[in-house]
Amino acid sequence: MSSTWSPSEREQERRHIRRRQRVRSVLLATTVTVIVFVALGAGITSSPGWPSVHELFFNGFHARESFSAVRDGFWINVKLFLICQPIILVLALGVALARTARSAWLLPVRLLAALYTDVFRGIPTILLVVLLAFGMPALRLEGIPTSALFWAGVALVLSYGAYVAEVFRSGIDSIHPSQVASAEALALSRAQTMRHVVVPQAVRRVVPPLLNDFVSLQKDTALVAAAGIFDAVFAARDYGNFNFNYTPLVVVAGFFVVMTVPLARFTDWLQRRYAERERAGAR
Repeated sequence: MSSTWSPSEREQERRHIRRRQRVRSVLLATTVTVIVFVALGAGITSSPGWPSVHELFFNGFHARESFSAVRDGFWINVKLFLICQPIILVLALGVALARTARSAWLLPVRLLAALYTDVFRGIPTILLVVLLAFGMPALRLEGIPTSALFWAGVALVLSYGAYVAEVFRSGIDSIHPSQVASAEALALSRAQTMRHVVVPQAVRRVVPPLLNDFVSLQKDTALVAAAGIFDAVFAARDYGNFNFNYTPLVVVAGFFVVMTVPLARFTDWLQRRYAERERAGAR
């Protein structure tokens, strides 16, 4: 008797049908996608104003001429993102822990944390960048940095810290009370419970929405151009105003797309992975 297993004829037929259906679905989806994009491209390029739009926004000469200035300015956006991101995480987690504190002694801290999130979520980020970048150096305080770039980064940290704090707080609140009760039964203090039980689970749950916030942060570093900082957007706008051509803005858009799309796709993959784990755990 042979120990090797082989599928029956009926199973082979099912597999063949499923494979044929998958191929048909892929071909249909590809065909529809190509038709839609070709139709859109034909509609745009055949419009009466396309030649002027092409010259104004998609000029190859101006794209090459402005590329180096945009690239150098974009490095400022990248550095700003890399510096602000870890600071935002630390600030937001501290604010979230303050808002979930239960001790009566920490009531003033809870009120300050709630006030912080309400105020800085209510102020538009671009307005906060302008206010801090121009306002703080104008105070001429001793020992206070006067760099507009520094204060623009502070504005991004304060604005996104408020949003990310609410993400952390939602993760903390999603932990079942039985987890806290079990920790208390093991004689863990409130601080130990938060550190060893609640926060690690909460952080794992909110990783996908956190990554979505950081995709937005990558793009919003462009807001520092409103404060006169020579980042990629300011460099493109400066070139465009001098040469009466806005192709550099499209070049900047390409830089941001290249930076944000990989993180966005990683976020989507991570969300699918968490959803699969949740479904597997529910079985």
